[in-house]
Amino acid sequence: MPKVVDHEHRRVEIIEAAWRTIARSGWDSATMAAIATEAGFANGALKPYFASKDDLLSAAFEHIYVQTGRRMAAATSGRSGLAALRAYCREILPLDETTRDEARVVVPFWHKALTTAHLAVRHEHAMREWREQLQRHLTEARDAGEVRTPMPDGDIIGHLLTALLGAQVTATLIPHLETAQTLTTQLDGFLDLLTRP
Repeated sequence: MPKVVDHEHRRVEIIEAAWRTIARSGWDSATMAAIATEAGFANGALKPYFASKDDLLSAAFEHIYVQTGRRMAAATSGRSGLAALRAYCREILPLDETTRDEARVVVPFWHKALTTAHLAVRHEHAMREWREQLQRHLTEARDAGEVRTPMPDGDIIGHLLTALLGAQVTATLIPHLETAQTLTTQLDGFLDLLTRP
């Protein structure tokens, strides 16, 4: 009797293998053959799931985005206002090995998105969702009297996203300077400024 293959499970295995390979070896070294080896499959086994390495990178970004979203939901559960805003932002920062590996995948995704329209659209959608969630937590914080700065919400959210995404770049390039403690201190320092009139 032929073996039944769980195609969705295999697809996730390939995506996770791609994620590990890109994080460990870099985008250029993460060939389809290397990813197949990491997943424990023959090279040709990837083709039915991903026609190209770019398709696989897009899927890896989507996987990371979903994983980050789950962490955000868990971290903000039971919290509101400034506490939820801080917890939400911490899940984007590369503070541990998992989130640093995620950053190593996201950075080449951004590079490809510069010249690939559907990747740029996917990233824009992700950032729109993040902005909406940041706005929700910020509104709660203002309503609770925690945030007192006259700075417009749009500027606050823009600054947060610039800092959070920038941290993904700097933490991959200069990890000895952009440590978890440094990044956390920077986030807390900015959030503290929001409480001042």
